Amino acid sequence: MTVLVFDSGIGGLTVLREARVLMPANRFVYVADDAAFPYGNWEEKPLLDHMTALFGRLIGEWQPSVIIIACNTASTLAIDHLRQVYPQQVFVGTVPAIKPAAERTRSGLVSVLATPGTVKRQYTRDLISSYASKCHVRLVGSRNLAQLAETYMREGFVDEDAVRAEIEPCFIEKDGRHTDIVVLACTHYPFLVNRMRKTAPWPVDWIDTSEAIARRALSLMPVMHDDALVPDEPDLAIFTSENPDPHVVRLMRGFGLSVE
Repeated sequence: MTVLVFDSGIGGLTVLREARVLMPANRFVYVADDAAFPYGNWEEKPLLDHMTALFGRLIGEWQPSVIIIACNTASTLAIDHLRQVYPQQVFVGTVPAIKPAAERTRSGLVSVLATPGTVKRQYTRDLISSYASKCHVRLVGSRNLAQLAETYMREGFVDEDAVRAEIEPCFIEKDGRHTDIVVLACTHYPFLVNRMRKTAPWPVDWIDTSEAIARRALSLMPVMHDDALVPDEPDLAIFTSENPDPHVVRLMRGFGLSVE
């Protein structure tokens, strides 16, 4: 069976890594919509139209058992709409981990580090109202952090001062209390978490939902027979630009993906 993992760039590799561990008997097709990257800078209606048409083509070509939308921006905007348009298709979305953050915080001060698109979604604000009404939740929309993560994964280095500037608004003090949890509400961000720890003004708990997303996908997969074999076909990476950066191609191959 085929699992399709979708993201605007390389951030979804954090989810792919966990999904492969949990579902080794499946074939994975990773789709990077690099022609439209970054999603966080799009207006809602054009992005929704773009994604609807793109998923129609992907479903028709690959007929996946499950689609993991490994992108907070895309999920908070489009997943409900996609489920309506393609009701026979199983979708797993990626949404900010606000509920577990609210359950774990001791100071009551939580920050959600996301793209501008995720920050402005009503979906995100509804999560706060439902699960974190007793907390002070700061929404921090970063325009540059996803691109910094892409650069780091391609080239192996990143400007730490630039990372520090992007995460600085997450850290607040209030009545002697400090932010103690930062939700990484973009799948690109875990690639930079070590740099975030290094440049943060004080230690916090960084919440990454990659494993939880993979477990949810596993729970929705059709039941396989015990004698199912690992598929002969290689896991595949597809780029919508059809002209990916050579560094990214090398990265994908390092993840064991054949590049179409």
